[in-house]
Amino acid sequence: MDKYSGKMKVADLIEANYRLLGVLARVGIDGSFGEKTISEVCIQSGLDPDTIILLCEVYSSPDFKPSMEVLRRCHVGDVLRYLHQSHDYYLSRALVEMEEATGRLLAPCPERRRQVVWDFFRGYKTELENHFAFEEQEVIPYVQDLIIGAHRGTFCIDRFEENHSNIDEKLSDFKNLVMKSLPPECDRSSRISLLLKIFALQEDLKCHTYIEDSVLVPMVRLLENPRHPRESVAASGEADSERQELSDREKEILVSVARGLLNKEIADKHNISINTVITHRKNITRKIGIKTVAGLTVYAILNNLIDINAIE
Repeated sequence: MDKYSGKMKVADLIEANYRLLGVLARVGIDGSFGEKTISEVCIQSGLDPDTIILLCEVYSSPDFKPSMEVLRRCHVGDVLRYLHQSHDYYLSRALVEMEEATGRLLAPCPERRRQVVWDFFRGYKTELENHFAFEEQEVIPYVQDLIIGAHRGTFCIDRFEENHSNIDEKLSDFKNLVMKSLPPECDRSSRISLLLKIFALQEDLKCHTYIEDSVLVPMVRLLENPRHPRESVAASGEADSERQELSDREKEILVSVARGLLNKEIADKHNISINTVITHRKNITRKIGIKTVAGLTVYAILNNLIDINAIE
């Protein structure tokens, strides 16, 4: 059963989940709500109430899965509005605040270590910018054309799914580096401040990605081929595993990864099979919570497993 309805007062909606203030602001609903209901405020703002309620459900209920019946009732144009404004929020506010907080945290660190962390953060920022640029330049215009019945070029929503990279992995790696591997001279309150911003962005991006995969994609498929819709499949995340210390062998494998060696090269160097290398790498990720090669490299440097000059 849906948690919210159009008859619910907006003030009560915000009391139930204050994070929805940001979601509503992105679709153009802000300011004083008075005693107005969700439907009243949506209609006043030129929005479809069912669509806005759907977005609020995603942000409020981790297990929420929209049915095709619900998606048929909603307006894809309002979803695009949310996605576009979210991109602007992430790049012009959330990332800017994270960058400022990172600068304060790293200020006392030695220059070389500080530069390693900065390079990792800026790599993530560039990755996010490219991810959103693809959606702004390719996906959103394509869907806007579909809405008015102008199917353009050879692009289709399946191509979006194929190119829809995981924007959470590197942010998760950055969070774990800040939480576990920064040198002791980093200020404790600055670390907490940055971590709170990372956690908030991570949670928001998770909902954002779910809306793209489980709301936008099936809605666009309805526009592309209304006679043969495919049911949406909810994304499922892996449960966090118990963290453990790395073994000596795992540290050796980690150093090889940080030096840029491929799995076969690592196997030859340590006289083990490629399957064993893969197993070690999976165990390393499970234990320290870092998946990307860039993140593993920064982890190795910050934990004195490799000299920074060895990777230049």
